[in-house]
Amino acid sequence: MRIVLGHGASGNAASMKPYVVGFERRGLDAIAVDLPKGTAERAVPVFIKTSGRGHGVIGGGQSFGGRVASMAAIEADFGGLILFSYPLHRPGFPDQLRTEHLPLIRCPTLFMSGDRDPFARIDLLKTWVKVVPNSRLEIFKGQGHGLLAVLDQALDVAADFIKTIK
Repeated sequence: MRIVLGHGASGNAASMKPYVVGFERRGLDAIAVDLPKGTAERAVPVFIKTSGRGHGVIGGGQSFGGRVASMAAIEADFGGLILFSYPLHRPGFPDQLRTEHLPLIRCPTLFMSGDRDPFARIDLLKTWVKVVPNSRLEIFKGQGHGLLAVLDQALDVAADFIKTIK
């Protein structure tokens, strides 16, 4: 399996290097893709062009990149998704959810979020994770939007999750 990761809205492929290196240290093939600025919808074709299609691809990413990967998974039929700090809503706007596509995801999905993430109120995230079949949520106490402070732990969880995907 190949892991393809998208970056956050203010990042680029190079900003995902700690994730790529961390997966490679765990014996997993990973790359990062440069996504265009703008909307997630605009970035989806770029993600799919880099990732390819099918069950041999694990899509994922940090924040915006994870949202893009989750949207791409529906069209590209990925084998799984790993979503670091999924941006469920804009900070301060929990009534403006980014969830339209979540019920359409069919691959195993791992959501990982800090319990202090202003982009994803945990109570709302717990509810929405349930609409994605074969999904689970890992919460990191004391973490905000971004998991770099607990990246080794998050990557261990992700690597264990990948081993369960067939």
